[in-house]
Amino acid sequence: MTILRPLGSSDLEVFPLALGGNVFGWTADEAQSFAVLDAYTAAGGNFVDTADVYSAWVPGNQGGESEAVLGRWLAARGNRSDVVVATKVGAHPDYKGLSASTIKSAAEESLRRLGTDYIDLYYTHYDDPSVPVEEFVTALDELVRSGKVRAIAASNITAERLQEALDFSDREGLVRYVAVQPHYNLVSRDTYEGPLQEVASRSGLAAVPYYALASGFLTGKYRPGAEVDSARAGKAGAYADTERGQRVLAALDEIAEARGAQHATVALAWLAAQPTVAAPLASARTVEQLPALLAVGDLELTEAELARLTAASA
Repeated sequence: MTILRPLGSSDLEVFPLALGGNVFGWTADEAQSFAVLDAYTAAGGNFVDTADVYSAWVPGNQGGESEAVLGRWLAARGNRSDVVVATKVGAHPDYKGLSASTIKSAAEESLRRLGTDYIDLYYTHYDDPSVPVEEFVTALDELVRSGKVRAIAASNITAERLQEALDFSDREGLVRYVAVQPHYNLVSRDTYEGPLQEVASRSGLAAVPYYALASGFLTGKYRPGAEVDSARAGKAGAYADTERGQRVLAALDEIAEARGAQHATVALAWLAAQPTVAAPLASARTVEQLPALLAVGDLELTEAELARLTAASA
């Protein structure tokens, strides 16, 4: 059985793969989404990530579709207390930014769509430089004190603003961030490594990296000249034409073959082994895509394999 990992200084314990809900109500319809959620939890998974803005970018959608699908699944399965639900505030078309009133209103809408009276992990989705940290940290503190949120985290934030928010929390005795959600993977390391990772490490924050598979590139199916039918093919395929992308693919080919593992599993295992990382974040549109993701909990790379991937991705 896969061992759950502590999420920073919170009392939350999570499966070493966070399931991305960005596809729910977008590339996965409700039946597919329920099937993926059933398979993920049946395998021991307990950490589902969504946001109030998912999937407002789809013509005809308003935002909140993913939360609503997840909420209906939680109600149908009656398993709310078994699932660590993470959602985000700040990017919904009707609730943009991090003013205190926006956070308060958006949280109520998320709770309604999720059909629950508490959110386990609530992220500020994007930093809002127009709002002082004092304002949004105080608003988040009120949500935690009222029992509507268990723990808070930050996504898409600079090291400086993260440190400023943590310092304010400590100084005033308010709730503090327990996790960060950075863009981080084998072909995008400087988006987290460096100052942001140092703040997280020094402050005891866990990382839950998004784009963990570089829009699918690290599954190994994108090769120079290959055509893949996917909504994200353009973004993923671009990596295949870079020198770094080709070096990383060669290292993944080698290790995946030696270990009898999928490329995605190896890429996620490298990420899961990095300092501060609690659980890489990846989404599955179909049940068939899940096993390679779930296997990260059982694949421990050797020091030599980790070093090979680290060198290839430099």
